[in-house]
Amino acid sequence: MSDNDPLLLRNQLCFPLYACSRQVVRGYTSALDKLDLTYTQYVTMMVLWEEGSINVKTLGERLFLDSGTLSPLLKGLEKKGYVTRVRDSKDTRVLLVELTEKGKTLKTEAVKVQSEMKACLPLTEEESVTLYRLLYKILEQ
Repeated sequence: MSDNDPLLLRNQLCFPLYACSRQVVRGYTSALDKLDLTYTQYVTMMVLWEEGSINVKTLGERLFLDSGTLSPLLKGLEKKGYVTRVRDSKDTRVLLVELTEKGKTLKTEAVKVQSEMKACLPLTEEESVTLYRLLYKILEQ
């Protein structure tokens, strides 16, 4: 088997992306366990801390999640008391997700997660910016 064989695992760009993604999410697990959040719930809360209220369709687009994944995730956050789901008064077909006071308060605890994770990633600031730009270039396709 030659080194330029297109089916060698080491020649695949998708594999290190996949493996790094799993490793980073795993790294978040212990920090997020303290907040009783999964990684997907955490990124959902990040959007909500930024927006306060957002419709479900837009939230799914921002997180690259389909409604089949988003619905149970939001139900779980609602059960924990962090969000509410309400119909838009202007258009009842639109479902809005809104932060509760408990959800807003959680932000102060969640701030610590980011600094913990920065310490786990062996990248310089410049490397982080470059990686961020490249990953979003792929996502925006």
